[in-house]
Amino acid sequence: MSKRRLGRTELFIDPLVFGCNVLGWTLEEQAAYPVLDAFLDGGFAALDTADSYGKGKSETIIGNWMKARGNRDKVLVFTKVGSDMGQGHRDLSAKWIEEEVDASLRRLQTDYIDLYQTHWPDPATPQQETLEALDKLVKAGKVRYVGSSNQDTALLSEALGISKADGLARYETIQNEFNLYDRMKFEEVQATCVAEGVSGIGYFSLARGFLAGKYRSAADAQKSPRGQAVVEKYLNPKGYRILEALDAISQRTGALPAEITLSWIAAQPGVGAPIASATSVEQVQSLMRGANLTLSAEDLQLLTDAGK
Repeated sequence: MSKRRLGRTELFIDPLVFGCNVLGWTLEEQAAYPVLDAFLDGGFAALDTADSYGKGKSETIIGNWMKARGNRDKVLVFTKVGSDMGQGHRDLSAKWIEEEVDASLRRLQTDYIDLYQTHWPDPATPQQETLEALDKLVKAGKVRYVGSSNQDTALLSEALGISKADGLARYETIQNEFNLYDRMKFEEVQATCVAEGVSGIGYFSLARGFLAGKYRSAADAQKSPRGQAVVEKYLNPKGYRILEALDAISQRTGALPAEITLSWIAAQPGVGAPIASATSVEQVQSLMRGANLTLSAEDLQLLTDAGK
């Protein structure tokens, strides 16, 4: 497993980011500690959260865990701003960014964030204002680097142009949905990422559990609260083709479908790392095996073709 540089930063990570959206939702604090411990003990470091996850609870759990373990210097904290915090407030204005970064720092119990990402585009706020606010955070030492999420090529290119013209901190990463089934949102910006040295960090890597092989029939909708929505979206000819390809590779390699899926994502041009969540030590160990798995060119192509 070789480390990858995120954008043009000095952040080097292994090809897996732990998705902390589950913290305080399906994984309560005391149960989260062994999972986070296993991730760090496995040689990984990057945790992705957001101010809005659990209305701050995810960041709080991470902060409590880092304080209890005394491991802040071993962890790379990625968080986000610009999503609804439960009061209908969702924007990327300078005022909100300045307020919310301090709130995130308090919850995380740290004096800096490694990667601070905009969560959603904000049509009401000029990107110039947002980027100037983010640049101030970098200059103040509150944030090391900045990234974006859910942008298209036009917005990303505009932002990169503003940063270059005005000498502002630029978006070093982009976090868009990307998996074997849902490719469009990252593939739309992929060429720009490769050309500009921006690293993609894909979310919904396992398509809400579908690409882990959890849902294979309508009856499987009962497996989780979101099962019905997963079954309705993914159980179709395209979804079954992907599962068939994953099963074939699994039989040959002994790797689980989720592990194969993560390996495919990490192998795509412009990708820094996929994001994946776990609620048990066993699950996080599987995710880490996926980050260490190298698929053959033939298997990569089989998966690519299956999802077309």
